[in-house]
Amino acid sequence: MKRIMLTVAYDGSAYSGFQEQDNAPTIEGEVNRCLRELLGEEIKVIGGSRTDAGVHALCNVAVFDTESRIPGEKISYALNQRLPEDIRIRESKEVPADFHPRHCESRKTYEYKIINDRFPIPTKRLYEYFTYVPLDERRMKAAAAYLVGEHDFKSFCSAGSQVQSTVRTIYDLQVEREEEEIVIRVTGNGFLYHMVRIIAGTLMEAGKGLWEPGYMEEILAARDRSMAGPTAPACGLMLAKYEFM
Repeated sequence: MKRIMLTVAYDGSAYSGFQEQDNAPTIEGEVNRCLRELLGEEIKVIGGSRTDAGVHALCNVAVFDTESRIPGEKISYALNQRLPEDIRIRESKEVPADFHPRHCESRKTYEYKIINDRFPIPTKRLYEYFTYVPLDERRMKAAAAYLVGEHDFKSFCSAGSQVQSTVRTIYDLQVEREEEEIVIRVTGNGFLYHMVRIIAGTLMEAGKGLWEPGYMEEILAARDRSMAGPTAPACGLMLAKYEFM
């Protein structure tokens, strides 16, 4: 028996998230199905990040155990011949038998992309959130600075999360603008349910001038979801980088 790690990239538009569900298409479901066909074994992968419906990824991680003699680095080639074209394995390799992506220290970087213009751009409609309301990226950047560091992010967590602690560390949170595109880039040691999308929605409220940047301190201190901004739509979010420490 050996353990294989997959680096999985996908366009999440057509899927109900990463985690397998009984009555909806998911990334995990497609990967499991194709692995079973390829290896002739009952395979269930363990995903590193359970991205939501409509969220994209360049580098999500999944592991599985197999008796197959196929070299770990070759599995990606065979699997990509079976997967739908909106899912691709960027790398496969053998890892230690006790390696678990959710039980080891890691850094994840998510990007939330916004088109801020008079009209939407059709070719980006599945990958970037559109708003015609003017956003001041300088105010968004100033607000973002208050979220860097270790904090209790309960105000930035949707109801339904089943975690023991809502304390997380954000190592870096940048807001950059190039013409009509704004990118929110956040790196942390882990994220709560909808946390990045709520951060994006909250920063946009600051960018609209509805809140002063310093209001972020009050949101954090309240530990109350109703104090933060709306949950930004899933289409603008992508898991861009996944690093193990």
